[in-house]
Amino acid sequence: MTQIYRVLWLLSICHYFSCSAPKEKNEQPFNVVFIAVDDLRPDINAFGNSMIQSPNIDKLAASGTIFENHYVQVPTCGASRCSILTGLLPRTPRHLQNSAVEEFLSNEPEKENPESFVHHFRRNGYYTVGLGKISHSVDGLWYGYNESPEGAKMEMPHSWDEFLFDADKWETGWNAFFGYADGSNRQGKNKQVKPYEMADVDDRGYPDGITADLAVEKLSELNSREEPFLLAVGFFKPHLPFTAPKKYWDLYDREKIPLSPVPDLPEGVHKASLQNMGEFNQYEAGEEKASLDQRLSDDYARILRHAYFASVSYVDAQIGKVLDRLEELGLSENTIVVLWGDHGWHLGDHRVWGKHTNFEVALRSPLIIRVPGEAPRRVGGDAVVSSIDLYPSLLEWCGLPKTMNLDGQSLVKLVRDGQDTDRENLAFSYFSKGISMRNERYRLTKFYREESPTVELYDHQIDSLESKNLASEFPAIIDQLMPLWEKGNTGLFQR
Repeated sequence: MTQIYRVLWLLSICHYFSCSAPKEKNEQPFNVVFIAVDDLRPDINAFGNSMIQSPNIDKLAASGTIFENHYVQVPTCGASRCSILTGLLPRTPRHLQNSAVEEFLSNEPEKENPESFVHHFRRNGYYTVGLGKISHSVDGLWYGYNESPEGAKMEMPHSWDEFLFDADKWETGWNAFFGYADGSNRQGKNKQVKPYEMADVDDRGYPDGITADLAVEKLSELNSREEPFLLAVGFFKPHLPFTAPKKYWDLYDREKIPLSPVPDLPEGVHKASLQNMGEFNQYEAGEEKASLDQRLSDDYARILRHAYFASVSYVDAQIGKVLDRLEELGLSENTIVVLWGDHGWHLGDHRVWGKHTNFEVALRSPLIIRVPGEAPRRVGGDAVVSSIDLYPSLLEWCGLPKTMNLDGQSLVKLVRDGQDTDRENLAFSYFSKGISMRNERYRLTKFYREESPTVELYDHQIDSLESKNLASEFPAIIDQLMPLWEKGNTGLFQR
């Protein structure tokens, strides 16, 4: 049974407390399209992997700004999204959980500070629409993983004028998120499923194809409105299970797919710095279980990497439908487009299959921004940026007031000039009782745990794959970096 959850929230006559008055419209205020992609590594053509077939993301990158060194704040879905939506670093251990949005935003009354950048845009005259997985919930509803959506509340109750999701044959949002082409899902089959699937179906055979069609339809409606809009579209793939129509699998010759260049444990690192792959191993019909004690076989690793690559190509095609519709409607000339991956993913790197680590491969993700009137460019080298930088940047581009304290730094100068000499090039990430700092050369991670070593140092000038912890060899560098690291110490592990 097809269900389309559509929630319409009318703008209030009066704002609560001292909310900002709606922005005075410019002649042509920018619209915003924010595209969130789940578990997307920078393993796409625009970031240097020529094997990946991602023509639509590549086209966006060729007309926008590519941030080569972009880092998320938390390597797990809900918490990463909480940070980018609020523009804030985690303050408590609860901010590192997938439930962060539900805990800190859902079921809260409207306050003086907006709950998210979407809420701030809505307060300032934008019509806001969400589709798919934007916060943690896959359909914008707060009802838990396996409960009925009947009577569910909005996960971000003050942000949206409309929120849409079509669960189609899967019937509920979470069933769709873990869904297979026959309408089944991981939970319904008691986890007796594989972590991948190749089905001979069209794009609507999996949820992202349906979400793309909804977004295309909604853009046509938004084009006829007088006020500017913010449209957020959240795609599932390449999140587990790695499912995609057969035609996207057929883009790749499995025998030519390379294995991880760092398939073994990093030298000088405790296993506690990695993870036990509980998420991956929930797919109990998989051919092999993942473990830090032994690599998966090369054959199975290639199947999984093939499945991930196919999922990336599938979601790339869905993104292309949205971007093409922008062009067809003539909206590209006046619409900021943001493409963001909520974190990376270990594809056998360091023997890990999953996110949930403080390593580069889990914390680095794609960020591409196209701003009308700005020349295409690639921002790399010394420019280190964070997900929390998006919020203040969007306010500046759209001329909206900054009425709250944010932790991020504006990206406006980097997009305009390719450099920003006033910028502090530091990114902070948090997970597993550890705080990790990345600057233009080093990653320094300090853990609050009993297992030693508690400090890890990686020099990306000589070891971009983070294969060896250099902390014991270069204590002077750690002493030099520690004052910078302290800037990201929000005290969450001392509470």
